[in-house]
Amino acid sequence: MDHQHTDRLQAEQKLAEAKETIRNKLALLPDQSGCYLMKNSEGAIIYVGKAKVLKNRVRSYFNGSHNGKTQRLVSEIRDFEFIVTSSNMEALILECNLIKQHHPRYNVLLKDDKTFPYIKITNEKHPKLEITRRIVKDKGKYFGPYPNAYAAQQTKKLLDRLYPLRKCKTLPEKVCLYYHLGQCIAPCEFNVEQSEYDRMIQEITRFLNGGQDVVKAELKRKMEEAAEQLEFERAKEFRDQLIAVDEVMEKQKITMSDAMDRDIFGYAVDKGWMCVQILYMRQGKLIERRGTTFPYYGEEYDDFMTFVTQYYSDNPALPKQILLPQPPELDQVRGQKDVPEQTENEEQEGSRADEVIASLHSWLKVKVLMPQRGRKSEVVSMAADNARVMLDEKFRLIERDEERSVKASESLADWLGLDQVRRIEAFDNSNIQGTNPVSAMVVFTDGKPDRKEYRKYKVKTVQGPDDYETMREVVRRRYERVLKEDLTPPDLIVVDGGKGQISAALDVLENELGLYIPVCGLVKDAKHKTAQLMTGDPAEIVPLPRDSQEFYLLQRIQDEVHRFAITFHREQRGKSMIESKLDSIPGIGEKRRKLLLKHFGSIKKIKEASVEDFRPLSIGDKLASQIIAALGEESS
Repeated sequence: MDHQHTDRLQAEQKLAEAKETIRNKLALLPDQSGCYLMKNSEGAIIYVGKAKVLKNRVRSYFNGSHNGKTQRLVSEIRDFEFIVTSSNMEALILECNLIKQHHPRYNVLLKDDKTFPYIKITNEKHPKLEITRRIVKDKGKYFGPYPNAYAAQQTKKLLDRLYPLRKCKTLPEKVCLYYHLGQCIAPCEFNVEQSEYDRMIQEITRFLNGGQDVVKAELKRKMEEAAEQLEFERAKEFRDQLIAVDEVMEKQKITMSDAMDRDIFGYAVDKGWMCVQILYMRQGKLIERRGTTFPYYGEEYDDFMTFVTQYYSDNPALPKQILLPQPPELDQVRGQKDVPEQTENEEQEGSRADEVIASLHSWLKVKVLMPQRGRKSEVVSMAADNARVMLDEKFRLIERDEERSVKASESLADWLGLDQVRRIEAFDNSNIQGTNPVSAMVVFTDGKPDRKEYRKYKVKTVQGPDDYETMREVVRRRYERVLKEDLTPPDLIVVDGGKGQISAALDVLENELGLYIPVCGLVKDAKHKTAQLMTGDPAEIVPLPRDSQEFYLLQRIQDEVHRFAITFHREQRGKSMIESKLDSIPGIGEKRRKLLLKHFGSIKKIKEASVEDFRPLSIGDKLASQIIAALGEESS
């Protein structure tokens, strides 16, 4: 116990020192654009961001309220650095490079490092077509990117039939099967004039740049010419080639008349996850889409733009135009009815959109648009709709997998050396720099969530972000009630954390309450994903396979309790902000605030009330008008 007390005091001292360091550094932040790097207690970079004004952006992390995802990030920050840039565009590019260099776990990262496939015409004496994922300065001609390898392979397969360039990596001594199939001009045996290569390369280039109609017209002419000369076998070959062109370049339902190459982005967010959808439009036709889903930790639109920046840094072949969604705040303002003139909020967000467009355009040298209406706006909305559908599918699949979690619950007991693990109670704490600290408990029975058993806790005795003491308080309150009301105890308690959290929970259970319930902790890795299961005191790692159903069950439990905790935290944060708004009105004290909430039932009902509705509470018309006006400002 003395050793634990000493450790806790040392941790508190280090936290106080870190806060003092941050406070001093905040005072030195400049009024310039740049990037900032947030560090944890071990000095590791956990988040990289960019800002138009470093002073304002960095300070915002340590002042005011945040959403649940940012709350977890802020609770780990113990130091930060910043780099000043001469423009927002430089900050955008620097942010991308820093993320690639340090791989901070709280940043949006592309799911893989693969670039997209391209079709290449090699720059050789005897050129050939090939598919590659690397673009190098070798004087070859590159076309793409294609949305997937299959699309590139099908297009190459068609071109191999139309244009008989060599197929071999090194020229053989005699002709091969491709020559007999009519798909190779056989430079290994025959002399091929450069003019013949130039003609084929010119036609392939025209085809890949959108000139399929010209190629089709030429094939049709050759087919008709062969038929007139009674060369029916040859005419059939040209006909088959025409059919192949139509199959590969089949018209899509989504088209635009200007035949332009575009990348169209949309995104959706839910439960702390973001899905980005990219629609690929080539020659005005929608040919493919790509979706990727990942957890995000910053502001949703900023993290979306970071994804776009990373995407184009990894895929240098660009379309003629990029279509992006507007910042969500701007979209909401424009969606309001009967807005007589541009609001201050719309003006600010409008400048934000203009800034994003200008930065990307300066860097990529490509036209970037955020369409508000018309056909372009419709396809951006379609990309966002696809993103929402993909997120919904993700969560539905998780729910279906709950059936498999029943068996996982049974076999988890074997791993832990227990008779059974039917009922699991899991805890998670949530606070932002000690403000509105809360904790939450979820219950899983036979591997499935038992939502009617979930509990929420407002932390009462702990000051500041002390995770160990918060755990002690909440475990004490929960299991004192279990003993007092003779409730069913769990077979296993799960805490969010490692040795410290396990030790705190066991100390309360065994030394204060006389309960002997197994406690395990879920430890996260550098990418903030469930990595290890620890149990006992001293804690030991349980070697669960990462791809096992038991491990997946624990991930589900950790995700669910974290979701429940941050949702409760947001509710409390929102209530405290509104309640403080009521308290700031002259004539409204704590007693009247409680009376208002009890009478109307909710803040929403107070906002919607008329002056007359306040009279039964002995509140005059003037004060009632002030209350309605103040809450109206809060929601505007």
